[in-house]
Amino acid sequence: MRELTPAGPITAELWQAATQIRSRISALPFLEQLADGTLAPRIFVNYLQQDEFYLASYARALAMLATRAYTSESAEFWARSASEAVTAERALHDDLFNDPHLSGLIRPEVASPTTRAYANFMLATCAFEPYPVAAAAVLPCYWVYAEVGAELAARAKTAAGHPYAAWVTAYDDAEFREIAQRAINEVELACTGLSEALHGKIKTVFLDATRYEELFWLSAMECEQWQL
Repeated sequence: MRELTPAGPITAELWQAATQIRSRISALPFLEQLADGTLAPRIFVNYLQQDEFYLASYARALAMLATRAYTSESAEFWARSASEAVTAERALHDDLFNDPHLSGLIRPEVASPTTRAYANFMLATCAFEPYPVAAAAVLPCYWVYAEVGAELAARAKTAAGHPYAAWVTAYDDAEFREIAQRAINEVELACTGLSEALHGKIKTVFLDATRYEELFWLSAMECEQWQL
């Protein structure tokens, strides 16, 4: 399996800066139980539905990013990601929701506070921040998911009859990793030669988005919901 690598000094610095958050993500009970197949089906269904809510906003964020890209090649990549990648993930969700192991379980009707916060952060950043900052904000969703997928797949291989094998293997897919690597390359390209102030903002949004990845899985484990 091809290893994801920083595309230069900027993405290397971003990945290194997020080391603590990434270490905590690797140890999350949600992911540990997902890896060994013991995660409660109701929790997994809650996670899938929250991911559905998030993906709707993430696709819009990527589409906005495409309109602001510096080159036609970059614009094409983000636009294609907004349609093809998100569509593929939704198709996977549909298959999982129809799985006898998961069908019939209650799904949340509205996005949780954490899902809304992450989605709104992503949309606002892609709408109002400079293109390099916006590109850095969308990157953890690619990079962190690809690395988590590789870890989960390695651990799940030892679990016979794994109930979530389809989801686990999807993020360890070679094509998804190629897309994630391209996103890393695009961010390096966009962020090269910028001012120190803008460089600091890029690092901040990258860490914020990585932290939201952690919070998303934490809130999924708790089946977080609005308290009316």
